[in-house]
Amino acid sequence: MNTEFKFSAGVWNLHTGADPFGPPVRPERDFVEKCQILKKLGFDYVQLHDDDAVPMDVPASETAAYCKKLKTITSDIGLEVEFIAPRIWEDPRFADGGPTSNSAVSRQLALDRAKRSVDIANELGTDRIVLWPAREGTYIREAKDAITAYQRLLDYCNAILNFDPKVRILGEMKPNEPMDLMYLPSTGHMLALCYQTVDPSRTGVLIESAHSILLGLDPSDEMAYALFHKKLWGVHLNDQNGLKFDQDKTFGSVDLRRAFNQVDVLVRHDFGKNGEVVGLDVKAMRTQAHDISTKHLSNSKEVFERLVQLAVSIDRQEWQSYVDAQDYEALEMFLLRHFLKI
Repeated sequence: MNTEFKFSAGVWNLHTGADPFGPPVRPERDFVEKCQILKKLGFDYVQLHDDDAVPMDVPASETAAYCKKLKTITSDIGLEVEFIAPRIWEDPRFADGGPTSNSAVSRQLALDRAKRSVDIANELGTDRIVLWPAREGTYIREAKDAITAYQRLLDYCNAILNFDPKVRILGEMKPNEPMDLMYLPSTGHMLALCYQTVDPSRTGVLIESAHSILLGLDPSDEMAYALFHKKLWGVHLNDQNGLKFDQDKTFGSVDLRRAFNQVDVLVRHDFGKNGEVVGLDVKAMRTQAHDISTKHLSNSKEVFERLVQLAVSIDRQEWQSYVDAQDYEALEMFLLRHFLKI
């Protein structure tokens, strides 16, 4: 059982509280302050979109120099960059998607942005590119041919893999939002695509708790399936109150038992021993004042660490005795008693 973990969060996890129904309620923090907060809270890595690292108006000729300055900042603070994720959903030219757009111009722009992200990742010392296919779906099902869309996603991944022989792709699957229905909505869908790429050994998944819940699936089962394939290369832990919008609530705040099962599968199967990082993709409540709008991160980390201790201290022989006897009512109460002590 692995009990030593490193933690990461994105710069977007320290945010102003704006949502689709209201403007910011807190001042924006600059990049340095965000990194300092993460370090103070015990995080080891920061997650970045491509334009978090290098603004889009920075010329290509200046990208390396810009990255060098950013790497100096993170290194001086004591953080590493976990991954770079090309943001191929906000630009108006990606309204119909990037890799799956019906516009050849948009598809090329998405690939250019992915290659730029690889260059940034190399400069910042990470080999991980996270692909969130946020707009790779349809507003109406008849707008795209699904088989063509899957082929375009495969071509996109292959082009990234061929662009750099060291880079790895981590697919972050989600079934909906912002699109009505997305392509590659589940772990199984993404893994199937991985095996068709030019180098399956460099394609895997990053599983987010809320995304699995939105699918109606248990996150720990999704993680177990990826671990079975040896392709769980990252996690975004959070919580979700039902099949609603993507809430990114504090980890364990809705369903502590569901949170334990996620931690337990990671602990028992040595997640983290090969450089995998525990990402906490959580948002502060809109009600939080600026000076206390970091508790969602510290609380999520504390919940994870306390559940790790439960996972390693729980009596596995007693647990197994109930399994052997098929006395699942007793097993359930055995677990509930532990949760009541937390």
